[in-house]
Amino acid sequence: MHRQTQTPRHLDPLDLKSTAAAIAAVQGLDGRIPWFAGGKTDPWDLVEAAMGLTIGGYFSEARRAYLWLADNQLADGSWYAAYQDAQPLDRTRETHLGCYCSAGLYHYYQITQDQDFIQNLWPMASRSIEFALKHQASGGEIYWAVSPAGQVDPMALLTGSSSIHKSLQCALALARIVGRPRPEWETARQRLATAIQQAPHRFNMTKARFAMDWFYPILGGAVTGPAAVQRIDRGWRKFVIEGQGVRCVSDRPWITIAETCELVLALAAMGHSEQARIVFNWIAGRRKADGFYWCGYTFPDMTIWPTEPATWTNAAVLIAADALYGLTPASEFFRHPPESD
Repeated sequence: MHRQTQTPRHLDPLDLKSTAAAIAAVQGLDGRIPWFAGGKTDPWDLVEAAMGLTIGGYFSEARRAYLWLADNQLADGSWYAAYQDAQPLDRTRETHLGCYCSAGLYHYYQITQDQDFIQNLWPMASRSIEFALKHQASGGEIYWAVSPAGQVDPMALLTGSSSIHKSLQCALALARIVGRPRPEWETARQRLATAIQQAPHRFNMTKARFAMDWFYPILGGAVTGPAAVQRIDRGWRKFVIEGQGVRCVSDRPWITIAETCELVLALAAMGHSEQARIVFNWIAGRRKADGFYWCGYTFPDMTIWPTEPATWTNAAVLIAADALYGLTPASEFFRHPPESD
């Protein structure tokens, strides 16, 4: 069951309860969680927001979010890339977006131990993984999307494939919970990990200016140990502004809270908790009175941009805080195995 904990004194400025409540306040009656009130909904960020709700103890709201996914899953196991007021907005079907539901469901299970809910939504999770693996290339990478016209785009994205790697790890854990072993998924995961580790040329290198391409192979669990340390060291000066946070893009003066929190998670996954806390403290107080964190801001002028906050930003803060301070039983969700430290 959920471990009720008091907010540690050093987290008081975050006001974690209002951070989670701000996500819940935006959720639609049908369970969908848009980026902000009146904004679009996408499957990946909905899962991220649901993870934040689970950390905050909003279990029924998290379940409603996953049930919305189940209700809107397409016949091939995918979802559309974006919805507006529950109607399709972008009919592209991206491989990494939907299968992240396995990560969310396993995160939910770690905190609640609700096996019945996992059993009920196993078909959704299984179909979403099969959709992603249907588009795995011979080299192990996974093509990123199917167009609205039904054409597979033969391009692989490093961040997307790294997210799929984490989804596969979680789907395999779910398979064990429900007694449905999937050894072929483990084979696919290993092939994907090898591509991420050893074949960067198989991925679209034009995305290397984005911070996510730097740390997501670590966050997704494909790059661990000394290789992870080397990767962090190589990109630190490119993306990190000391005392501020992480640039979303290396050549723009724009810090984003979500990317900063995801770097925190990558560092914590490696076991570099003290460094992760230092980075987290840079952004811990950058929030509004209504409980929403800034999405991002420019430097050195400190202009908040965009002005609309995002539910998934709040979720990233909650997940990072949990990883650093052990707020729930899922606090080590992204942690690399001991043999990889």
